Amino acid sequence: MIEIDNITKIYEGRPAVDAVSMTIESATITAIVGTSGSGKSTLLRMINRLVEPTSGEVRINGEPTTGMAKNALRRRIGYAIQGHGLFPHHTVARNIGAVPRLLGWDKAKIQDRVDELLDLFSMPPEEFRSRYPAELSGGQQQRVGVARALASRPDLLLMDEPFGALDPIIRTRAQADLHRIQRTLGSTILLVTHDMEEAIQLGDQVAVMDQGRLVQHGTPAEIISNPATDFVAEMVGGVDRPLRLLSLLPISDILEDGAAEGEPIDEKTNLREALSACLWSGRDSVPVERNGALIGHVTLKAIRSRAEGSHELG
Repeated sequence: MIEIDNITKIYEGRPAVDAVSMTIESATITAIVGTSGSGKSTLLRMINRLVEPTSGEVRINGEPTTGMAKNALRRRIGYAIQGHGLFPHHTVARNIGAVPRLLGWDKAKIQDRVDELLDLFSMPPEEFRSRYPAELSGGQQQRVGVARALASRPDLLLMDEPFGALDPIIRTRAQADLHRIQRTLGSTILLVTHDMEEAIQLGDQVAVMDQGRLVQHGTPAEIISNPATDFVAEMVGGVDRPLRLLSLLPISDILEDGAAEGEPIDEKTNLREALSACLWSGRDSVPVERNGALIGHVTLKAIRSRAEGSHELG
Protein backbone atom coordinates (compact mmCIF):
# COMPACT_ATOMS: atom_id res chain seq x y z
CA MET A 1 0.00 0.00 0.00
CA ILE A 2 1.21 3.50 -0.86
CA GLU A 3 0.01 6.36 1.37
CA ILE A 4 0.43 9.95 0.23
CA ASP A 5 -0.19 12.21 3.22
CA ASN A 6 -0.74 15.95 2.73
CA ILE A 7 2.19 16.23 0.35
CA THR A 8 3.12 19.68 -0.98
CA LYS A 9 5.78 21.08 -3.29
CA ILE A 10 6.37 24.82 -3.52
CA TYR A 11 8.39 26.48 -6.29
CA GLU A 12 9.14 30.23 -6.07
CA GLY A 13 6.42 30.74 -3.48
CA ARG A 14 3.71 28.93 -5.45
CA PRO A 15 2.46 25.36 -4.85
CA ALA A 16 3.01 22.98 -7.78
CA VAL A 17 1.39 20.30 -5.65
CA ASP A 18 -0.91 21.49 -2.89
CA ALA A 19 -1.64 19.28 0.12
CA VAL A 20 -2.47 16.08 -1.79
CA SER A 21 -3.50 12.98 0.15
CA MET A 22 -4.53 9.60 -1.24
CA THR A 23 -4.02 5.88 -0.73
CA ILE A 24 -3.00 3.48 -3.50
CA GLU A 25 -4.00 -0.09 -2.72
CA SER A 26 -1.62 -2.92 -3.55
CA ALA A 27 -2.06 -4.77 -6.86
CA THR A 28 -4.07 -1.97 -8.48
CA ILE A 29 -3.57 0.66 -11.17
CA THR A 30 -4.19 4.28 -10.19
CA ALA A 31 -4.23 6.79 -13.06
CA ILE A 32 -3.43 10.42 -12.25
CA VAL A 33 -4.96 12.63 -14.90
CA GLY A 34 -4.90 16.38 -15.46
CA THR A 35 -3.91 19.08 -17.91
CA SER A 36 -0.36 20.34 -18.39
CA GLY A 37 0.85 22.11 -15.26
CA SER A 38 -1.66 20.43 -12.95
CA GLY A 39 1.14 18.97 -10.79
CA LYS A 40 0.65 15.31 -11.69
CA SER A 41 4.24 14.61 -12.80
CA THR A 42 5.66 16.50 -9.81
CA LEU A 43 3.49 14.39 -7.51
CA LEU A 44 4.79 11.21 -9.16
CA ARG A 45 8.43 12.28 -8.81
CA MET A 46 8.01 13.06 -5.12
CA ILE A 47 7.14 9.41 -4.51
CA ASN A 48 10.60 8.18 -5.55
CA ARG A 49 12.21 11.45 -4.36
CA LEU A 50 13.41 12.62 -7.74
CA VAL A 51 11.73 15.75 -6.38
CA GLU A 52 11.85 16.38 -2.64
CA PRO A 53 8.54 17.47 -1.09
CA THR A 54 8.33 20.78 0.72
CA SER A 55 6.09 19.13 3.31
CA GLY A 56 4.01 16.01 3.81
CA GLU A 57 4.95 12.35 3.70
CA VAL A 58 4.87 9.29 1.45
CA ARG A 59 4.77 5.82 3.04
CA ILE A 60 5.34 2.50 1.30
CA ASN A 61 3.80 -0.35 3.27
CA GLY A 62 3.79 1.93 6.31
CA GLU A 63 7.44 3.00 6.00
CA PRO A 64 8.16 6.72 5.34
CA THR A 65 10.26 7.22 2.23
CA THR A 66 12.20 10.02 3.91
CA GLY A 67 13.83 7.41 6.14
CA MET A 68 15.19 5.44 3.17
CA ALA A 69 18.40 6.04 1.24
CA LYS A 70 17.45 7.43 -2.19
CA ASN A 71 19.25 4.71 -4.14
CA ALA A 72 17.63 1.96 -2.08
CA LEU A 73 14.22 3.60 -2.47
CA ARG A 74 14.53 3.87 -6.25
CA ARG A 75 15.55 0.24 -6.55
CA ARG A 76 12.25 -0.65 -4.86
CA ILE A 77 10.30 1.51 -7.30
CA GLY A 78 10.17 0.92 -11.05
CA TYR A 79 10.07 4.05 -13.21
CA ALA A 80 8.95 4.20 -16.84
CA ILE A 81 8.76 7.44 -18.79
CA GLN A 82 7.59 8.66 -22.17
CA GLY A 83 10.21 7.75 -24.75
CA HIS A 84 11.29 4.72 -22.65
CA GLY A 85 14.86 5.99 -21.92
CA LEU A 86 16.64 2.80 -23.01
CA PHE A 87 20.43 2.64 -23.11
CA PRO A 88 21.08 2.70 -26.89
CA HIS A 89 24.37 0.75 -26.79
CA HIS A 90 23.03 -2.04 -24.58
CA THR A 91 21.08 -5.05 -25.80
CA VAL A 92 17.46 -5.61 -24.83
CA ALA A 93 18.57 -8.20 -22.27
CA ARG A 94 21.12 -5.86 -20.73
CA ASN A 95 18.60 -3.00 -20.61
CA ILE A 96 16.00 -5.13 -18.84
CA GLY A 97 18.57 -6.56 -16.44
CA ALA A 98 20.03 -3.18 -15.41
CA VAL A 99 18.51 -2.92 -11.92
CA PRO A 100 18.83 -6.63 -11.04
CA ARG A 101 22.57 -6.31 -11.83
CA LEU A 102 22.81 -3.35 -9.44
CA LEU A 103 21.06 -5.45 -6.82
CA GLY A 104 23.65 -8.22 -7.21
CA TRP A 105 21.45 -10.89 -8.79
CA ASP A 106 23.43 -13.75 -10.34
CA LYS A 107 23.56 -14.08 -14.12
CA ALA A 108 21.26 -17.09 -14.34
CA LYS A 109 18.57 -15.39 -12.25
CA ILE A 110 18.80 -12.23 -14.38
CA GLN A 111 18.54 -14.20 -17.63
CA ASP A 112 15.51 -16.09 -16.32
CA ARG A 113 13.82 -12.81 -15.36
CA VAL A 114 14.63 -11.20 -18.73
CA ASP A 115 13.18 -14.17 -20.59
CA GLU A 116 10.11 -14.27 -18.33
CA LEU A 117 9.33 -10.61 -19.03
CA LEU A 118 9.97 -10.86 -22.76
CA ASP A 119 7.55 -13.79 -22.87
CA LEU A 120 4.98 -11.76 -20.93
CA PHE A 121 5.27 -8.95 -23.47
CA SER A 122 4.91 -11.39 -26.40
CA MET A 123 8.51 -10.81 -27.50
CA PRO A 124 10.17 -14.23 -27.98
CA PRO A 125 13.43 -14.12 -25.96
CA GLU A 126 15.52 -15.93 -28.55
CA GLU A 127 14.47 -13.31 -31.11
CA PHE A 128 14.70 -10.15 -29.02
CA ARG A 129 17.16 -10.50 -26.14
CA SER A 130 20.24 -9.73 -28.30
CA ARG A 131 18.73 -6.86 -30.27
CA TYR A 132 19.55 -3.20 -29.69
CA PRO A 133 16.93 -0.46 -29.16
CA ALA A 134 17.48 1.00 -32.64
CA GLU A 135 16.43 -2.36 -34.11
CA LEU A 136 13.03 -2.22 -32.40
CA SER A 137 9.82 -0.47 -33.33
CA GLY A 138 8.51 2.31 -31.07
CA GLY A 139 6.00 -0.02 -29.48
CA GLN A 140 8.64 -2.69 -28.85
CA GLN A 141 10.96 -0.12 -27.28
CA GLN A 142 8.14 0.95 -24.98
CA ARG A 143 7.51 -2.68 -23.95
CA VAL A 144 11.19 -3.10 -23.13
CA GLY A 145 11.12 0.12 -21.09
CA VAL A 146 8.22 -1.19 -19.00
CA ALA A 147 9.86 -4.62 -18.70
CA ARG A 148 13.03 -2.95 -17.39
CA ALA A 149 10.99 -1.07 -14.78
CA LEU A 150 9.40 -4.36 -13.66
CA ALA A 151 12.57 -6.45 -13.71
CA SER A 152 13.46 -6.29 -10.01
CA ARG A 153 9.87 -6.99 -8.91
CA PRO A 154 9.47 -3.49 -7.41
CA ASP A 155 6.94 -2.60 -4.72
CA LEU A 156 5.57 0.07 -7.03
CA LEU A 157 5.78 1.00 -10.71
CA LEU A 158 5.60 4.71 -11.57
CA MET A 159 4.76 5.58 -15.17
CA ASP A 160 4.92 9.16 -16.49
CA GLU A 161 3.03 9.50 -19.80
CA PRO A 162 4.51 6.16 -20.90
CA PHE A 163 2.47 5.83 -24.10
CA GLY A 164 2.32 9.47 -25.17
CA ALA A 165 4.78 9.10 -28.06
CA LEU A 166 3.09 6.07 -29.62
CA ASP A 167 0.67 6.16 -32.51
CA PRO A 168 -2.97 5.34 -31.61
CA ILE A 169 -2.97 1.70 -32.74
CA ILE A 170 0.32 0.81 -31.01
CA ARG A 171 -0.77 2.81 -27.96
CA THR A 172 -3.95 0.76 -27.61
CA ARG A 173 -1.93 -2.45 -27.80
CA ALA A 174 0.58 -1.17 -25.25
CA GLN A 175 -2.24 -0.28 -22.86
CA ALA A 176 -3.73 -3.76 -23.27
CA ASP A 177 -0.28 -5.29 -22.62
CA LEU A 178 0.13 -3.26 -19.44
CA HIS A 179 -3.32 -4.18 -18.15
CA ARG A 180 -2.76 -7.90 -18.84
CA ILE A 181 0.70 -7.94 -17.26
CA GLN A 182 -0.43 -6.00 -14.20
CA ARG A 183 -3.16 -8.58 -13.62
CA THR A 184 -0.65 -11.41 -14.18
CA LEU A 185 2.05 -10.04 -11.85
CA GLY A 186 -0.18 -8.28 -9.31
CA SER A 187 1.89 -5.10 -9.64
CA THR A 188 0.96 -1.80 -8.01
CA ILE A 189 1.07 0.92 -10.67
CA LEU A 190 0.73 4.69 -10.48
CA LEU A 191 0.38 6.15 -13.97
CA VAL A 192 0.35 9.80 -15.03
CA THR A 193 -1.56 10.77 -18.17
CA HIS A 194 -3.27 13.80 -19.69
CA ASP A 195 -5.69 11.49 -21.51
CA MET A 196 -8.94 10.81 -19.63
CA GLU A 197 -9.76 7.94 -22.00
CA GLU A 198 -6.49 6.22 -21.06
CA ALA A 199 -7.12 6.87 -17.35
CA ILE A 200 -10.60 5.35 -17.53
CA GLN A 201 -9.50 2.30 -19.51
CA LEU A 202 -6.47 1.48 -17.35
CA GLY A 203 -7.27 2.73 -13.87
CA ASP A 204 -8.89 0.79 -11.07
CA GLN A 205 -8.89 4.25 -9.49
CA VAL A 206 -8.63 7.66 -11.19
CA ALA A 207 -7.18 10.72 -9.47
CA VAL A 208 -7.95 14.06 -11.15
CA MET A 209 -5.62 16.99 -10.48
CA ASP A 210 -6.24 20.66 -11.19
CA GLN A 211 -3.83 23.49 -10.38
CA GLY A 212 -1.84 21.35 -7.97
CA ARG A 213 -4.81 20.02 -6.02
CA LEU A 214 -6.48 16.63 -6.02
CA VAL A 215 -10.07 17.46 -6.95
CA GLN A 216 -11.49 13.93 -7.21
CA HIS A 217 -10.33 10.37 -6.52
CA GLY A 218 -12.55 7.38 -7.23
CA THR A 219 -13.35 4.54 -9.58
CA PRO A 220 -13.71 5.33 -13.29
CA ALA A 221 -17.47 4.82 -13.02
CA GLU A 222 -17.67 7.29 -10.12
CA ILE A 223 -15.62 9.89 -11.97
CA ILE A 224 -17.81 9.57 -15.08
CA SER A 225 -21.15 9.41 -13.30
CA ASN A 226 -20.59 12.05 -10.62
CA PRO A 227 -17.85 14.53 -11.55
CA ALA A 228 -17.00 16.55 -8.44
CA THR A 229 -16.24 19.84 -10.22
CA ASP A 230 -16.84 21.55 -13.53
CA PHE A 231 -13.20 20.82 -14.39
CA VAL A 232 -13.71 17.07 -13.89
CA ALA A 233 -16.93 17.21 -15.94
CA GLU A 234 -15.02 18.92 -18.73
CA MET A 235 -12.24 16.31 -18.55
CA VAL A 236 -14.78 13.50 -18.76
CA GLY A 237 -16.64 15.20 -21.61
CA GLY A 238 -20.36 15.84 -21.45
CA VAL A 239 -21.40 14.21 -24.71
CA ASP A 240 -18.94 11.33 -24.30
CA ARG A 241 -19.88 10.42 -20.72
CA PRO A 242 -22.46 7.74 -21.60
CA LEU A 243 -20.09 6.17 -24.13
CA ARG A 244 -17.24 6.16 -21.65
CA LEU A 245 -19.40 4.47 -19.03
CA LEU A 246 -20.47 1.89 -21.61
CA SER A 247 -16.78 1.10 -22.16
CA LEU A 248 -16.59 -0.02 -18.51
CA LEU A 249 -19.62 -2.30 -18.66
CA PRO A 250 -19.38 -5.95 -19.76
CA ILE A 251 -21.75 -7.57 -22.22
CA SER A 252 -22.88 -9.94 -19.46
CA ASP A 253 -24.87 -7.04 -17.96
CA ILE A 254 -27.44 -7.23 -20.77
CA LEU A 255 -26.81 -10.65 -22.33
CA GLU A 256 -30.04 -12.32 -23.49
CA ASP A 257 -30.73 -15.94 -24.41
CA GLY A 258 -31.27 -16.93 -28.01
CA ALA A 259 -29.58 -16.51 -31.36
CA ALA A 260 -29.07 -13.50 -33.60
CA GLU A 261 -27.84 -13.11 -37.14
CA GLY A 262 -24.47 -11.90 -38.28
CA GLU A 263 -20.84 -11.95 -37.15
CA PRO A 264 -20.60 -12.70 -33.40
CA ILE A 265 -18.65 -10.65 -30.86
CA ASP A 266 -16.69 -12.08 -27.96
CA GLU A 267 -18.21 -12.10 -24.46
CA LYS A 268 -15.25 -10.03 -23.22
CA THR A 269 -16.29 -7.15 -25.47
CA ASN A 270 -17.60 -4.11 -23.61
CA LEU A 271 -20.93 -2.43 -24.32
CA ARG A 272 -19.32 0.47 -26.18
CA GLU A 273 -17.76 -1.97 -28.64
CA ALA A 274 -21.06 -3.87 -28.88
CA LEU A 275 -22.81 -0.60 -29.75
CA SER A 276 -20.25 0.03 -32.48
CA ALA A 277 -20.83 -3.48 -33.85
CA CYS A 278 -24.58 -2.85 -34.05
CA LEU A 279 -24.27 0.57 -35.67
CA TRP A 280 -21.52 -0.45 -38.09
CA SER A 281 -23.44 -3.48 -39.35
CA GLY A 282 -26.89 -1.88 -39.20
CA ARG A 283 -28.20 -4.71 -36.99
CA ASP A 284 -30.64 -4.47 -34.08
CA SER A 285 -28.80 -7.23 -32.22
CA VAL A 286 -25.53 -9.12 -32.37
CA PRO A 287 -24.71 -12.69 -31.30
CA VAL A 288 -22.21 -13.23 -28.48
CA GLU A 289 -19.72 -16.10 -28.32
CA ARG A 290 -17.45 -17.71 -25.75
CA ASN A 291 -14.48 -19.69 -27.06
CA GLY A 292 -16.18 -19.93 -30.43
CA ALA A 293 -19.54 -21.14 -29.09
CA LEU A 294 -22.64 -18.92 -29.17
CA ILE A 295 -24.00 -18.10 -25.71
CA GLY A 296 -26.70 -15.49 -26.49
CA HIS A 297 -27.08 -12.02 -27.95
CA VAL A 298 -27.29 -8.34 -27.03
CA THR A 299 -29.72 -5.85 -28.53
CA LEU A 300 -29.22 -2.28 -29.66
CA LYS A 301 -32.27 -1.30 -27.59
CA ALA A 302 -30.75 -2.68 -24.38
CA ILE A 303 -27.40 -0.97 -25.06
CA ARG A 304 -29.13 2.36 -25.68
CA SER A 305 -31.14 1.92 -22.49
CA ARG A 306 -27.92 1.48 -20.49
CA ALA A 307 -26.39 4.54 -22.20
CA GLU A 308 -29.42 6.68 -21.38
CA GLY A 309 -29.42 5.44 -17.80
CA SER A 310 -25.74 6.29 -17.40
CA HIS A 311 -26.32 9.77 -18.80
CA GLU A 312 -28.94 10.41 -16.12
CA LEU A 313 -26.51 9.42 -13.34
CA GLY A 314 -24.61 12.68 -13.61
